[in-house]
Amino acid sequence: MNWTFPRPFPVHRADVMAAGGVIASAHPLATSAGVDVLRRGGSFMDAALATAAVLNVVEPYNSNLGGDVFMIVHDAATGTVTAINGSGAAPLLATPDRFPTGRIPGEGLAATTVPGEVSGWLAAHERWCRWSLADIFASAIRCAEEGFPANRDLCRAIAGTQERIAPFPSTRRIFGTPPRPGERWANPDLGRTLRLIAAGGRRVFYEGQIADRIAEFCTANGGLICREDLAAHETQVGPPIATTYRGFTVCEQPLVSQGHILVEELNICEGFDFAALDPLSADVAHVGIEAKKLAFADKIRYSGDPHAGRIPIDMLVSKEFAAVRRREIDVGRANPAPEAGRPIDHDTTYFCVADRDGNAVSFIQSIFAGFGCGVVIDGTGMLMNNRMCGFSLDPASPNVLVPGKRPVHTLNAYMIFRETPGGLRPYVIGGTPGGDAQVQTNLQVIEKLIDYGWSPQEAIEAPRWTSGARVEVSIESRFPEATLAELRRRGHDLRDAGPFGGSGHAQAILVDPESGALIAGSDPRCDGCAMGW
Repeated sequence: MNWTFPRPFPVHRADVMAAGGVIASAHPLATSAGVDVLRRGGSFMDAALATAAVLNVVEPYNSNLGGDVFMIVHDAATGTVTAINGSGAAPLLATPDRFPTGRIPGEGLAATTVPGEVSGWLAAHERWCRWSLADIFASAIRCAEEGFPANRDLCRAIAGTQERIAPFPSTRRIFGTPPRPGERWANPDLGRTLRLIAAGGRRVFYEGQIADRIAEFCTANGGLICREDLAAHETQVGPPIATTYRGFTVCEQPLVSQGHILVEELNICEGFDFAALDPLSADVAHVGIEAKKLAFADKIRYSGDPHAGRIPIDMLVSKEFAAVRRREIDVGRANPAPEAGRPIDHDTTYFCVADRDGNAVSFIQSIFAGFGCGVVIDGTGMLMNNRMCGFSLDPASPNVLVPGKRPVHTLNAYMIFRETPGGLRPYVIGGTPGGDAQVQTNLQVIEKLIDYGWSPQEAIEAPRWTSGARVEVSIESRFPEATLAELRRRGHDLRDAGPFGGSGHAQAILVDPESGALIAGSDPRCDGCAMGW
């Protein structure tokens, strides 16, 4: 890292440095629970699942048992890198003719795919945990049953969703009275559900008592999920996709994640010498924005569930394809609507964990929109996702809705490795929530870490842009005025996001190559907290 490089902006938080283990998440109570597990001898995955469970309680609008999870895991003992896809499929009853208006609604149980988070947790527990689920969930259960002081984000989220949840009595019973900051807030139904999962594992959630409740409640309230859908769910476990960037190996989530977009963006950007440019210049921002547009055009044209059709993923992540796409970037002008390349022969939470032995996990879980579909399964305290909205109803789309098929996910998590005499070792573990902005935020953080040698906190706090439709760009006002003026001259339609209003709540851990110190940064755009021991 280049600790002496002068920063063109003040950093509001210090990097957290530790030797035993470190966690960066979006909420202090979640981070604290995970670090406590590490300190008491739990494995890195014990700590990760403890963190994940607490996030379900303290950030219920971002992730919940009715949602999905993705992970990239490095196992130091075996040197293997594993991708876990804990996303669910469309129910058997979910056919396009169920949506005659031509759109899939974001509210109500008809918007829900089979929840995959619990199965994903249990797949990780089976492989990398030492503790029982009861011990891992202890902090989350205590927060749910006894309550915890509500922070401002929770209070704002609950207050802001009152109109949306008004049609759903089971949701109003839990979220119908917004707390004030500092007021003790609890969800004892969710605590009881966590206790059931701790005792009964997969069977109770996908085949037993909880499955029965989900299926019965969906049937009675317009949902499409039945017991057969839940019993058939499987977590997908396999290798990640990967590319190289400036000599480092970047591992990402395979389909149905949009991880391939970040890989394509990096492959395109690698052809430009960013290190020779001002990191906050219009040149760097322009290339990143244009690379994003090209990669997203390819996502729309090609992405879908590989189990439901052939997807040219090898082409999309190849250096050759990126070289062809790179030639389409006009360094002096914004492209309003790039086409997909030709073939060649909304709310989420993210955290990361690393320990002193070299184990690490990049972990993201979500119910899609804030509060998911808006419906709590009565008696469980559990919000359901609205991930069906991720499907297309266009029959020509590779992402068209088909029963039993998984929608394309915005969720992705990355891990960067460096080459050592003993093989690849983790260098950066990172990610962010933010829907389609995830791969844009991740691109900018990786650039600052790799091209400029900034620390995790510096890279995360750096001013950020988010590319929208056509030439629209939401951009933080902390960029130099000269950069903003030049981007406008090149045809970008800039929207002021304020000083820290950019999308994404990034978290990152960097492993110092010389000392082995674990260095973590956490985004001040949320209540993020990095801690170590």
